Amino acid sequence: MLGKPGSPFPRNPRLVTMSVIRLLSAAFLAAALLGSSALAETAHVTFVLVNDVYQAADQMTPDGRRRGGFARLAAIVKAERAKANAAGGRVILAHGGDTLSPSVLSGIDHGAHIVTLTNLVAPDIFVPGNHEFDFGKEIFLQRMAEASFPVYAANLRGPDGRQLRNFQDRSIVIVGGVRIGLSGAAYDKSAMVSDPKDLKFSPTIATLTEQAAALRREGADFVVAVAHATREQGYALLHDHAADLVLTGHTHDLLVNYDGIGALVESSYDARYVTAIDVTIGVKEADGRRVTTWWPEFRVIDSATVTPDPEVAALVARLEQGLDRELDVPIATTAVELDSRVATVRTQETAIGNLIADAMRSSGNADAAMTNAGGIRGGRIYAPGASITRRDILGELPFGNRVVTIETSGGDLRRALENGLSRLPNGSGRFPQVSGLSLQADVSRPAGHRVTSVRIGDAPLDERKTYRLAVNDFMARGGDDYEVFAAAKPLLPIADSPLLTEEVIEHIRQLGTVRSTVEGRIVLK
Repeated sequence: MLGKPGSPFPRNPRLVTMSVIRLLSAAFLAAALLGSSALAETAHVTFVLVNDVYQAADQMTPDGRRRGGFARLAAIVKAERAKANAAGGRVILAHGGDTLSPSVLSGIDHGAHIVTLTNLVAPDIFVPGNHEFDFGKEIFLQRMAEASFPVYAANLRGPDGRQLRNFQDRSIVIVGGVRIGLSGAAYDKSAMVSDPKDLKFSPTIATLTEQAAALRREGADFVVAVAHATREQGYALLHDHAADLVLTGHTHDLLVNYDGIGALVESSYDARYVTAIDVTIGVKEADGRRVTTWWPEFRVIDSATVTPDPEVAALVARLEQGLDRELDVPIATTAVELDSRVATVRTQETAIGNLIADAMRSSGNADAAMTNAGGIRGGRIYAPGASITRRDILGELPFGNRVVTIETSGGDLRRALENGLSRLPNGSGRFPQVSGLSLQADVSRPAGHRVTSVRIGDAPLDERKTYRLAVNDFMARGGDDYEVFAAAKPLLPIADSPLLTEEVIEHIRQLGTVRSTVEGRIVLK
């Protein structure tokens, strides 16, 4: 198995035993059939999987090489299709979802450029991830209407319970006489972590199990399920063996798992690595029934090893040039002074800190939000009447942080606030800028015992209650000694959480005029 440490395949001894028995039985059956009937059909199919592609351009990775982006992805797909065509085979390109957001450019055009680029790559099956809904239902439907590729979402319905226009539940593709069934599912917890409005989601596992059974009844010899799903859901689909091949997105893992009966695959993110699964599928007739045998070969393609497709690279360059111009377009005007100087944000409540924390709380649909002052780096004063641009926000928040929503107890939240105030009266990067909560503290007391009262909204903090809290990913990993957050489970994987800059930019754009003030969220004595 290829995957990140800490996510091993949870083997079930009974399942393994049954898997071996079924595999041996299939082998004996295939041998018997060779002597009793001629081969009916054979298909050579390469399934190419990509998922979680946010950045239009390739990116420099820590080893000093450039990876990912649409130009490299296009080159890989073109090469695979050419090779398959020359050999009389077929490529089926699957996209596991999450691509309309997040990126700075998507924050400007709401993912329009992503659809343009994805149209050039031309997936055979695309499933919506949670980030497809970041700009709301109407933008999602608009972008999917602009897609020239087929969108599958068997578990997604409109508010009236009907299938959405131009969406599919399943289909059968015939290759070399072999009937390949395809079905797909959107991320079923999208309503919790994004903004699909009144769209309805059914459970992924139950839906794809039903779809696989329907495809078998309709004559499919080999079934492929594509889903934007958690790793636990992916393993459950593999264990059930309703589908032969499960292709996923969401967790950003590079994962290949084959148990002798079925396979589960995910292809990292941003097309840095693309997984190709070469499958030879044989179908024989026996006693009036079609009997299928198949065997996979897995190839992990490192996009650093390919030459970017020149046509797509030129389009990406033009898009990036347009982004540079858009960065200096004003998105709002401030009616108040905003002070992001280090001495201010690291010692006290500030208007700009409130503004950023408010954007985080809104993004995470959270009870409260906290961000460490060390992540605010503009070091300047915006006078009343000043314009604010996207470039200003990128300067204030330069670290590429993400908004991570966690569930934490009131007791841990109090301990986090104590940590944030522990260096006062000296300024420190851990000082918290907050939203949705207010606190009073006596800094003359020993560190760890300074907070005298906390309110969440209009109610006193309940140390036994679980709260939904938005923080940045640095804090979520325990940075600046916010260790209590490192033990909390994010509602989304950190790497899949929205970009802080994008959420703040959109929040400010919607405000139009910034009126955030210092309003007594943090009272120190």
